Amino acid sequence: METKKKLSGKEKFAYGIGAVGKDMVYMLSASYITIYFVDVMGISAAAIAVLLMAARVFDAFNDPIMGVLVAKTKTRWGKFRPWLLIGTVTNAVMLYLMFSIPPTMNASGMLLYASVTYILWGVTYTMMDIPYWSMVPAFTESGKERESLSAFARSCAGVGSALISIITVKVVIALGTKLGGDTETEINRIGYSKFALIIAVLFVVFTLITCLCIKEKSSVDMQTASVKDMIKALVSNSQAMTVVVAIVMINTALYITQTLVYFFLKYDFSPANYANDFTLFNIVGGGFQILSMMIFFPLLRKVMDTLKIFYTCFFMAVIGYAMILIESVAGANDIKLLLIPAAIIMSAVGMLNVIITIFLANTVDFGEWKNHRRDESVIFSMQTFVVKLASGFAAFISNMILAIFAISSDKDAVVVEPISDVARMGLRGSMTIIPMIVLCIGFIVFKKKYILTDAKLEEITADLHKRKEAATK
Repeated sequence: METKKKLSGKEKFAYGIGAVGKDMVYMLSASYITIYFVDVMGISAAAIAVLLMAARVFDAFNDPIMGVLVAKTKTRWGKFRPWLLIGTVTNAVMLYLMFSIPPTMNASGMLLYASVTYILWGVTYTMMDIPYWSMVPAFTESGKERESLSAFARSCAGVGSALISIITVKVVIALGTKLGGDTETEINRIGYSKFALIIAVLFVVFTLITCLCIKEKSSVDMQTASVKDMIKALVSNSQAMTVVVAIVMINTALYITQTLVYFFLKYDFSPANYANDFTLFNIVGGGFQILSMMIFFPLLRKVMDTLKIFYTCFFMAVIGYAMILIESVAGANDIKLLLIPAAIIMSAVGMLNVIITIFLANTVDFGEWKNHRRDESVIFSMQTFVVKLASGFAAFISNMILAIFAISSDKDAVVVEPISDVARMGLRGSMTIIPMIVLCIGFIVFKKKYILTDAKLEEITADLHKRKEAATK
């Protein structure tokens, strides 16, 4: 049997930098594709709503197929790295093409182009994402080393997401202006294409570092999860079902906000200065998201258990949304007033994402304790699909709101004018009230169903140890 050495700092960095690139790409697609398709290229918001939701349904079949392909792979370079590299290169190409719709196309052509490239982007993202997370057991020891690396990679992924949130709009405008754009639409069209190209190149470079520095030190029997396996694991594990509902609700609320706040600032709050305001909003929000994951959560954990932190974060997020609603209804137009709720909401979201990963691990132990079967790979393989499902829900809701209130771009405009009063009130209410409702539903379900307190987990852990000891005698 091959002996694994302790993970080196170089290997940790190489794995973490891969997560930064991976989530830079994911955040660019999840938060800015609606802006690009609808606001820049002028494609129907209702059509995009259907497209983005249909793509998520397609993923329900695509993800398990990709899992099987990875599981059956055996090469001299290992099981995971070939797919990680192939998926990254093809996904980078699709990212660039997705944000580079030829402007000479008619409306039908643009919708067809957007549909093909978006679905292929999703397929290639899965091709890369599944091996990235599944390869951890191939180069780490179980226990603290593996948990530590997983937490580190999640934090690096958060950094990648936050970076994209902070820099995208300003860099897009700078690139578009520098490269010859003479109207707002042209500046954004050119800027998004070139920015996507830069991110795509960085993505490939970061993944190359991961593939070259990480060596698969042993073969791993990777269990793949079909849709049937996922449903079976959820039905037989009430705690996994509860945490999955929480993941969907938290991410749906987050993605609705990230999509609609751009349209809120551009068409309502500060049309003449929306780019600077959006960037500042995201700098503060993204900065506090990173701080919350790396500093706030560890500090709070010293004085609270995870459940209390979890409930506190829900309360913080709802308070933040209420503050934005009150400020916008009161007619505020100073971005500084939105920075406090942005910091509160994103701090809450950052800590919730860390806690959710911990809770998901707890449900694996609960499932083994209750059903005498450990569905670790099945439950964790659901996480990617569930987050993508939440982004699909959020994209559908956001685009339907844009379609209902007729919030769309004026391709010939240089200076954007505010939209009608009805549309403004609809946008303000939808951007704040819907996320609050979604979070409250998640809170109620979680509060009613989740039973894995620290005391209960200690009881489960003790029982599982007794079973293992009895089995070895």
